[in-house]
Amino acid sequence: MAGGVITGAWDRLLRVAAARAAAPNGLLFTERQLYYELCRTVLPAHRLPRRPAFTVPPVVPYRAFRAALDRIGEVPGLLGPPPARPAGVGAHTPEPDLFDYGLPRLLVCRSTAVAAMLRANGIPMESACPVVSAPELPLAPGITAMLARAHGTVYVLHDASPAELAFPDRLPTLTDLPEGVDIVPIGLRPSQTTPLHLTHIRTTGAARAVEVESVNPAVLLRSVHRLVRDVPRPGSTSLDIRRARRTGFLTWPAA
Repeated sequence: MAGGVITGAWDRLLRVAAARAAAPNGLLFTERQLYYELCRTVLPAHRLPRRPAFTVPPVVPYRAFRAALDRIGEVPGLLGPPPARPAGVGAHTPEPDLFDYGLPRLLVCRSTAVAAMLRANGIPMESACPVVSAPELPLAPGITAMLARAHGTVYVLHDASPAELAFPDRLPTLTDLPEGVDIVPIGLRPSQTTPLHLTHIRTTGAARAVEVESVNPAVLLRSVHRLVRDVPRPGSTSLDIRRARRTGFLTWPAA
């Protein structure tokens, strides 16, 4: 009986977490985003004051999460796993004149799942910013030519871990980038994760890491859009925009 009660509680909490992950307008989200939303549902540390700043350990065993997910069946908004070998953006296109234009901005995500989530929720159209993942590099020559034509900017989104923090510096070794194209990391960094009390995980060597997917989906979409498009928050200035782009998108947390 007790086991059934506990099982039912996990299932109810997971349904609540799924509704929160999809809010406010039926957003699409990854399995990891749903997991972290479940952790926030069980322990709403994100509602605490920003000071003192700290991250929290995962409060839900991943096995319990997976078991509940298997029990409740289909979850509206939950994306399937991304393809193991994603097709490169611009590698195959039926529009022969596509590469005749300039491309002012491009977003590179370290995670294939995060890139797929951003694309599924319309970031490339809404922000006029193609989204690629690290496994999709190197960029097609047509894409790099478009960046050169517009003196574009490549934004980089990555997890907060020692290895991931070095990814923006490694980008020129993974793909040819024309001279004059800026590389702008937009997070995550440890200093951005602690005020929001995001969930951390343990990596090789017991180091702590915070994944981009630990950020609420709506917050992630809103913040990425603002930074790649220089869209100010009410009361902010162009100086605020430039400062936020230097320090990362979590400078502007949203409820």
